[in-house]
Amino acid sequence: MDADAHPNELGEFLKARRAELSPRTVGLPDTGAKRRVRGLRREEVALLASISTDYYTRLEQGRRQASATVLDALARVLHLNDEERAYLLEVAGKTAAQPRRQAAQAVRPQLRRVLDELTTSPALVLGRRMDILAWNPMAAALLTDFSGIPEKYRNYAWLLFSDPAMRKIHVHWEDMARACVAMLRREAGRDPHDQHMARLVGELSIADDDFRRWWGDHRVASRTRGNKVLRHPVAGELTLDWDALSVAGDPEQQLVVWTAEPGTPSHDALRLLASWTATTDRSAAPPER
Repeated sequence: MDADAHPNELGEFLKARRAELSPRTVGLPDTGAKRRVRGLRREEVALLASISTDYYTRLEQGRRQASATVLDALARVLHLNDEERAYLLEVAGKTAAQPRRQAAQAVRPQLRRVLDELTTSPALVLGRRMDILAWNPMAAALLTDFSGIPEKYRNYAWLLFSDPAMRKIHVHWEDMARACVAMLRREAGRDPHDQHMARLVGELSIADDDFRRWWGDHRVASRTRGNKVLRHPVAGELTLDWDALSVAGDPEQQLVVWTAEPGTPSHDALRLLASWTATTDRSAAPPER
């Protein structure tokens, strides 16, 4: 693994996770005495994983590689969920691919037609690093006019943190932003050699204190489904469900669609937004590339 591209991510992840656990959480006696470090000590993690303290210390410092067996033991000791365990293995180099030249992503015409057919549901196509590859008029009407944003900044994470309009429309912006950071870190673990990802994370870390702090928490999550509450200047407040569907032929692309429960005020609000979008021709799909 290229240390310059991914400096001791394994050690930082292990430290962040052990800092969240207490002796009582893992079944160790808690004497009540004041502890010099937050969470578990290194020797406690090593004891529970049945490895030496020196071995674990070297592992956390990036001076030792771990076997899959040891990583499994650490995942158990640190109470990692499935996403966190997969991330642990990836950053330890057990599933990491060799550096590769990434081809530019393109949205197939068939998928663009699907976007065009979704006239009452906001939808967009996300690529690597949450790059926004395509969108329909409803997505632009709901969130922002993506066609007016330079392509290099047409990234969901970047806009969520840097665009005041995106901050304002999300009623629970902090929850959404934290989830976005966790999804981005999960993706970063899949390809630690991605220099575009490194540049994006670096720029966001410089530009936003919240991003820098939450990135340091080492939380990971997959982009699958969820819900959000938005406050739109035309449609009012909407509670929407979103689903991310993998695109056939390119698993690094996802079609993300927002919908509302039929019969709810949010469902009616989407219909209103669709009518308003159709009459104002607010946005257009991006040009073919």
